[in-house]
Amino acid sequence: MKHYRRMSMRKNLWRALILAFLLAPNPAPVRAQTMQSDWPCKQVRVPEIALASVWTGPSIESERKRWRDDPAVSELVAKIAPRRTPLEEAERRIDDFAKAGGNDKSRMTLLFAALYEKMNDERRDVVNGLDRFGGRLKEMAEKTRQETQSFYELQNQKPVDPEAVRKAAEALQWRVRLFDEQRKMVSYVCESPALIEQRFGALARRIISKME
Repeated sequence: MKHYRRMSMRKNLWRALILAFLLAPNPAPVRAQTMQSDWPCKQVRVPEIALASVWTGPSIESERKRWRDDPAVSELVAKIAPRRTPLEEAERRIDDFAKAGGNDKSRMTLLFAALYEKMNDERRDVVNGLDRFGGRLKEMAEKTRQETQSFYELQNQKPVDPEAVRKAAEALQWRVRLFDEQRKMVSYVCESPALIEQRFGALARRIISKME
């Protein structure tokens, strides 16, 4: 049993060392790394939806400022922007709105501007949240490195205090497990900005199709 516990302790210790090594700051200069040091995703950090990728019409700046003054547009955007609303239902609501207004181009432009403003704000909030999440991961990685170093120093003390080593090993295992659980979330949460943008693209194309 003691042999098994020692093996388990070593396994988790090596796991901690590997994770700490992988997340250690790169000492080599990276020219593109400006303000993205806390960004946890492999995707490039893009805080806003590229409007030009969907909209080729005139400026919508005035519509972006006044769409909240239109109750019907505000209500519709509140229903179709959230991802909890199925895409098919959101598209149907756009069709109904266009039909009720006789496909009026100015109204559809207002709706487009409202949807962009709403979903762009949501995407920006998610990106900022990912920055904070990445910062917490870095802090956790640093604490793991520190506890690993402390564990080694405790092991190398003469004479060795078995009880202190045991407690330090358990604390380190807990730290590694907690960090590993958070790290596994990265690939999932990093998909959120792209999902928001994809949904906006689909709904934007539906709106534009009613203006042709």
